[in-house]
Amino acid sequence: MNRASLVFLVVWLSACSAPQKTEPPVVKDGRPENIAIDVSAIPDAVPRYEPWSASVNPESYVVLGVTYHVLPTNKDYRQQGVASWYGTKFHQKTTASGDVYDMWAMTAAHKTLPIPSYVQVTNLDNQRSIIVRVNDRGPFHAHRIIDLSFAAATKLGLDKAGTGFVDVVAIQPGDVKVATSLELAKKVYYQVGAFATQENAALVQESLTALQLKKHRVVTVGELESKLFKVQIGPISSVTEADIISAKLKAIGLESCYYIAE
Repeated sequence: MNRASLVFLVVWLSACSAPQKTEPPVVKDGRPENIAIDVSAIPDAVPRYEPWSASVNPESYVVLGVTYHVLPTNKDYRQQGVASWYGTKFHQKTTASGDVYDMWAMTAAHKTLPIPSYVQVTNLDNQRSIIVRVNDRGPFHAHRIIDLSFAAATKLGLDKAGTGFVDVVAIQPGDVKVATSLELAKKVYYQVGAFATQENAALVQESLTALQLKKHRVVTVGELESKLFKVQIGPISSVTEADIISAKLKAIGLESCYYIAE
């Protein structure tokens, strides 16, 4: 055996004997395998006064390159949109508030509400309502407005689908639920913009048609000089359809849109 062959053999044997690096397993989020808890019996969170600390509620923070601005108050907050939930992957992990996340507790994550806050969340599909305590940040997805604990999502009937359209409204200590199930509508629209002239609204509609988004309308509000022409897409039948619409709008630079229900 010549010298070159001997060197090659030594290197090859060394490589074979060296411990092989393995990638850590990817931990996926999901539901618990064995549910021994009657989730329907878990009581809603009860709103109580809790101070807002500056350390937990900075004026702004950055996640994945996106800057989020924390609201100075939760008073009069109300928004419709898509809810998601988080479960086993984050169970017993520390939340933004410093609490330990418990997927069996009635809690939620929100990108901009002061922590802690209490909100009523209503599933616009089946009209179920719950009250949760917001103690975490997220979901950091462009078209999700709240991330519910597994228990909260289950009580709303969102655990299997994973997402759903909801109405979220801030609840203050001493408040009662803000609406009965019959007072909230199911139809969800995606508002693209509000324009001072009908001509500008018509131009946006033309862009939507070019994107093959045919279900759109213009809603006129106000009178005379204060008139606004709101361009809306919908009604939207599912979260999947909403995500497709959002992706198409993003492609033409329309990202500051939001959902409304009526």
